Amino acid sequence: MKQSEIKELSVQELNEKLTSFSKELSSLKMTHAISPLENPSQLRSVRRTIARINTEITKRELQ
Repeated sequence: MKQSEIKELSVQELNEKLTSFSKELSSLKMTHAISPLENPSQLRSVRRTIARINTEITKRELQ
């Protein structure tokens, strides 16, 4: 998910996306612990997307 897409979402949608990406990250971590992922860079991209969403939520709270 790109930064431009994140900026267009409302706060409620951002919180929903944050929850879904957090679940996805924990699922990927579990799968990776059991057997290696086919594409381990997925972990990195999901982590970064979570960080982007958190940054946007914080930015909106400060305004």
